[in-house]
Amino acid sequence: MAETVEETTTPQPKIGPIVKRLKSFAGAHGGATAVVEYLGQKGARIVLVGDDGRWGDQVVAGGVDAARAACAEAGVTVRDEWERDLVTGIKTGSYEWDYMGGHRTPRGGGSR
Repeated sequence: MAETVEETTTPQPKIGPIVKRLKSFAGAHGGATAVVEYLGQKGARIVLVGDDGRWGDQVVAGGVDAARAACAEAGVTVRDEWERDLVTGIKTGSYEWDYMGGHRTPRGGGSR
């Protein structure tokens, strides 16, 4: 007697809005390169580095595969790791330095 195995598929998140944001970032910064970081149950984080050195990020609930698919659809190159040329190309502004130093509250309000 043959066993019947049911396949279960996890519904893929809608990546259209993410693709739109990735394209917008890349367009505003002369292109972009991404590194996708695994966040466990939360999904994945796409860290974008624009060709002008500015950076941004986007969390994708669907995990690494969904994040890579969004980057591919947006035409953003994904690197497997943080390589020296990518890291040294990042330009950090005064907002980021102040934020990292604890001088500003996080975006979205809230108190410490």
